[in-house]
Amino acid sequence: MNKERVKELLQEALSENESLFLIELEFLANSKIKVIVDGDEGVPLSECVRISRNIEHNLDREEEDFSLEVTTPDIAHPLLVKRQYKKNINRILKVKTETEEFEGTLTNVTDEEITLHWKVREPKPIGKGKHTVEKVKTLLYEDIKSAKVKIIF
Repeated sequence: MNKERVKELLQEALSENESLFLIELEFLANSKIKVIVDGDEGVPLSECVRISRNIEHNLDREEEDFSLEVTTPDIAHPLLVKRQYKKNINRILKVKTETEEFEGTLTNVTDEEITLHWKVREPKPIGKGKHTVEKVKTLLYEDIKSAKVKIIF
């Protein structure tokens, strides 16, 4: 399997639509190629078909038999690319670091870090009872072990 040729064809297909970006490209056993793409505003099925055809039609099946899967990240797939964070601003994320876990609304994304906001009930500093406190946490991408969008039904 000419992996470089597959990468070239994939980049060529992605360059035709600036809102699309690559999440993952895997070359699996049995000559299976798996491509996961995302878009700043989602990915229509027609774009997955177009990318698939661009790769498939430019590789010679006489030379090597392969299977190709072009898909989008599913609901359980963690965020892997910075552009995915940007498209999920104002959504609730579950973020794990080496030592802690946070769940909050993604409010800001920069090239180096993300910012989460959430509210928590804590005991009052003086007296009985609890009060609501707003928390903010800024995390560097390099400290994030996994981040997933929390789906609320």
